[in-house]
Amino acid sequence: MILPMIVAIIYRENTWMSFAVVIICLLLISLLLVRNIKENSFMRQKDGFVCVGIAWILLALFGALPFYISGQIPSYTDAFFETVSGFTTTGSSILNDIEALDKGMLFWRSFTNWIGGMGVLVFLLAILPQSDIKSSRMMHAMRAESPGPTVGKLVPKLKHTARIMYGMYIALTTLEIILLLIGKMPLFDAVVTTFANAGTGGFSVMNASIAAYDSVYIEIVISIFMIIFGINFGILYMMITGNIIAALKSEELRWYLGIIFASIAVITINILNVYDNIGTAIRNALFAVATLASSTGFVTADFNEWPPLSQIILVFIMFIGSCAGSTGGGLKISRLIILVKSGLREIKYTFQPNAVYSIRFEGKPLENDTIRNITAYFIIYIMMFSGILLAFTAAEECDIVTAFTAVTTTYNNMGPGLNEVGPVENFSHLTDLSKLILCFSMIAGRLELFPILMLFSASSRKKF
Repeated sequence: MILPMIVAIIYRENTWMSFAVVIICLLLISLLLVRNIKENSFMRQKDGFVCVGIAWILLALFGALPFYISGQIPSYTDAFFETVSGFTTTGSSILNDIEALDKGMLFWRSFTNWIGGMGVLVFLLAILPQSDIKSSRMMHAMRAESPGPTVGKLVPKLKHTARIMYGMYIALTTLEIILLLIGKMPLFDAVVTTFANAGTGGFSVMNASIAAYDSVYIEIVISIFMIIFGINFGILYMMITGNIIAALKSEELRWYLGIIFASIAVITINILNVYDNIGTAIRNALFAVATLASSTGFVTADFNEWPPLSQIILVFIMFIGSCAGSTGGGLKISRLIILVKSGLREIKYTFQPNAVYSIRFEGKPLENDTIRNITAYFIIYIMMFSGILLAFTAAEECDIVTAFTAVTTTYNNMGPGLNEVGPVENFSHLTDLSKLILCFSMIAGRLELFPILMLFSASSRKKF
């Protein structure tokens, strides 16, 4: 919170005191807690998941305090919703007038997107001294926090992997800021917009989101970077280190780009009647697909007005999401590939039950345990989605499209939905209970279910 406090001081805003109060409180609590750390304590994978689940809930609870204390967001439930949406990089908002917030608060709002995108614990792993890190502990925490079916190391040492990831993250962030400044976007806007884009969070400082700038250049730059930040950082690392051919051979990357380009083509044709010319149709289709495929949530067009086919494609994209190991949300492309191949294998077994078929991903055969784990994750993913949807519809009186897309967009950390939670609407009109249900949906989706489920297990309660 030091950075947004400095921003508030620079702009001579009294809200800097709200950050100062929370910083002091957190320091005092931390000093009390750190005295109880056991040096030789052993952390299992389950412990890592539980710690991550608790940490993210506390992040949001404390992160909401500056909004509430300053009076910028008078309701603590609303402040909590906005903060959860920020850290989980969802981008759904309860603010009716974003531009009324002070610069320090706008900076904090977008900065939560940037920190939450790569992961708060990965950030700590990158900056803490080597002596303060237990590698086995942090690997369990990193696996619980990082999106995707598997988490590996780019280099042998975990700490160096975290630093490389954040190095790429900062470099891409800096590059986008420079390109937006070339497009004559104000410096403050360029910084906070890039924070939201890099974290694929989608918090804009304008009420009309990116449409407010009315610039083809800015939209193209943001669209390209949204797609880039939806790519697996392992693939980006291969490109940066010169292994471009191997990166381009990535099955996950080809599927990701293929889904994006196919969706843009179909939606462009489908919305030609909505716009005056094909150029505008391509421009809006590109931005809408890029913003949802990367789970960013920026807006340039109201796709509530688009034909049903385009809306259904966008909803499918909300579920699919981006690549594993990126800052994006959704089910993940790698899981989709493996689930499709697994389904096709079962069809082949129907006709040739004695044949042996192996499933290959990225050129390597997959073990049955990996396939079983992904299938189990998909089943739990659907079950939890259904449970959250039922809870939301019980708490909120709204049409089925609003309810379904409100849960879909928060569960997959996307941002906008359809109808009453569409791209030009927000979530402010929902009841407090509905907002809390969606907060649970956002955290569960960002941490990919298991860290949150572990909090409710009998053994975890017994340990507490």
